[in-house]
Amino acid sequence: MPLGLLKPPEVSLYFTQSSLAAPLVRFCKRALKFFSVDPFVGKVTMAKTNEKKGKSAINEVVTREYTVNLHKRLHGVGFKKRAPRAIKEIRKFAEKQMGTPDVRIDTRLNKQLWSKGIRNVPFRVRVRLSRRRNDDEDSANKLYTLVTYIPVVSFKSLQTENVDASQE
Repeated sequence: MPLGLLKPPEVSLYFTQSSLAAPLVRFCKRALKFFSVDPFVGKVTMAKTNEKKGKSAINEVVTREYTVNLHKRLHGVGFKKRAPRAIKEIRKFAEKQMGTPDVRIDTRLNKQLWSKGIRNVPFRVRVRLSRRRNDDEDSANKLYTLVTYIPVVSFKSLQTENVDASQE
């Protein structure tokens, strides 16, 4: 039955009996945060928020150490494409974490990924992501991310760490 033909009590009965009820209620609750509805006029306006947006931290120069789980990122990839895909996945991970489209991968990391061949890529790799200023004036991006390899004995109980500028 089309919803346009239902009267208001029947509409609520229709939605409570259907499987759409819970997602619709969640959507409406979320939407009320952003919109204010005037029931008398039937007008919908954007709700005013008093929150001030903070300054973006993407422009800061920062260095962090991450453990990248390549095993889950390469699941289902064909044998002859695993090492090239691992490099692409690390590039994608660095771009997402640091927010810079320009990602440069160190040669030692490349050699580590290819060390066991094209198809036997390490399950995990510890990397240092360093967001740096671009010295080239003609470059489109002000910042770039340098990804370097950090050798570790075990990946147990390692967490993401901020690295001080003095330790670099």
